[in-house]
Amino acid sequence: MLPPARAADEGAGGEATDGRRRLLLPIMLALFFTWGLATVLVDIITPKLKGLFALSYAEATLTQFCFFLAYAIVSLPAGLLVARIGYIRGLVLGLAVMALGGLMFTPAARIGLYPLFLLALFVMASGIAVLQVAANPLVTRLGPAAQAPSRLTLAQTFNALGTTVGPAIGAWAILSRGTQTPLDPATLSPAALAAARQAEAAVLQTPFLVIAGVLIGLAILFWCLRSWLREDARARPALGLGLDLLRRPRLALGALAIFLYVGAEVAIGTLMVSYLEQPRVLGADPASAGHLLSVYWGGALVGRVVGSVVLRYVRAGAALAACALAAGLLATVSGLSDGPFAAWTLLAVGLANAIMFPTIFAMAIEGLGERTAQGAGIVCVAIVGGAVVPVATGLLADHVGLSAALGAPVLCYLCIAVYALANLREGAAGPEAESTRAMAA
Repeated sequence: MLPPARAADEGAGGEATDGRRRLLLPIMLALFFTWGLATVLVDIITPKLKGLFALSYAEATLTQFCFFLAYAIVSLPAGLLVARIGYIRGLVLGLAVMALGGLMFTPAARIGLYPLFLLALFVMASGIAVLQVAANPLVTRLGPAAQAPSRLTLAQTFNALGTTVGPAIGAWAILSRGTQTPLDPATLSPAALAAARQAEAAVLQTPFLVIAGVLIGLAILFWCLRSWLREDARARPALGLGLDLLRRPRLALGALAIFLYVGAEVAIGTLMVSYLEQPRVLGADPASAGHLLSVYWGGALVGRVVGSVVLRYVRAGAALAACALAAGLLATVSGLSDGPFAAWTLLAVGLANAIMFPTIFAMAIEGLGERTAQGAGIVCVAIVGGAVVPVATGLLADHVGLSAALGAPVLCYLCIAVYALANLREGAAGPEAESTRAMAA
C-alpha cells in the first residue's frame, strides 16, 4: 500500500503533476544553456586577465584552478544539502550563488585586483557545483523513466550549445574591446598602471552583470514553481558521503579518469587563444582566436549528437578508447606542426572529447544501485581536475613553450584510453564474472 503522500502523487492529481513536469523541461533547457555559456566565458577572460595583469601562463591558469577547486569543496556538501531541501530549492540556491559570483565582477573590475576576480570565479563555480548536483537528476524525473536518458542527453546538448556560442559572445563583448596590447608595469607608474587596469577591466562587468540578471530571473521563476514537484518536500536525509565506495576499483578509477579528462579538456580550452595567437601557428588577434575557440567547443556539440547514435551499436569502452587515443594523437600532431594545420588539429580535439565525460561517468557509477547518488557525488568531486591539470600545463608552457606543454593533456588522454580498455576487457569477462564481482564488493 502506498504512503499517503505517494498515493496523492500517483492518484487523481498524478496527471496534473506530470503535465507540470513536462512544462518544466523547456525551463531546464534554458538553465543548461545559460550555465554552459557562463562556464565557457572563463576561457575568454583568462587571456584578457593575462594581459591586464602581466601574468605568466601558470598565473593565468589560476582562473581555472579557482573555478574548478569549487567542485572539490562544494560537491559533497551540496549533495547532502540538496537531499534535504529538494531539487528545485537546490536549483534556486545554486542560481543565487552563481549570480552572486557574476555580480562580484563589478567590484573586482573597479578595484582592479586579480585575486578579486579569482574569488568571483570561485563563488560562481560554487553555484554551478550545486546546479550539477540538483539539475541532472531533476531532468531525469521530468517524464517517463524510460525516456530519462534521452531527456538528459537533450539537456546536455543545450549545455554544449551554450559552450559553443559563448566564446563568440565573449570575443565580441570582451576580447574585441579595449587595448589589445598587454599592460607593462615597467613602463607605467603605479598610479597610471592602476588606472589603466581599472579602465581595461571595465569591459568584464557588463557580460557578467547580464548573466547575473538572467540567473536571478531563473531563480525567481524556479522559486515560484517550487510546489510543482511534491517530492522536493519529501527529500530523504542523506546517508553519508559514501567515501567507502572508493574501495570499488571501477568507481575509484572512473573518478580518476574524470579528473584527467576534465583537466585535459580545460587545459586545452584555456590555452587555446594564446596558442592560436602564436606567430608559428596563426598569429591571430585575440578576438579572432576567441571566435575560433567556438570551433573547439562546437566540436563537442556535434560529437555528442553523433556519439549518441554510435553508442547504440559500439561498446562504450571501445568508443571511449578510440576517442581518447584520437584526442591524444591530434594534440601530439598539433604540437609537432606549424601554421593552420597545427591550429585545426588542436581545435579538432573538441570533437574527440564529445562522448568522454558521459561515458566515463556511466562506467564509474555502473552497478551501484541505491548508492548511485553517492557515487555520482564522488565523481563530481573529481571534476577538480579542471583546477589542477591546466595549472600544470601552464607551468610547462612557461618553461618549455605552449607546443611542448601539450604533452600534459596528451598523457591524460593516454591514461583514459587505458581505463577504457580495462573496462572493455572486464565487460568481455561476461555477466557471471560481473555478478561475482558485484557480490564480492
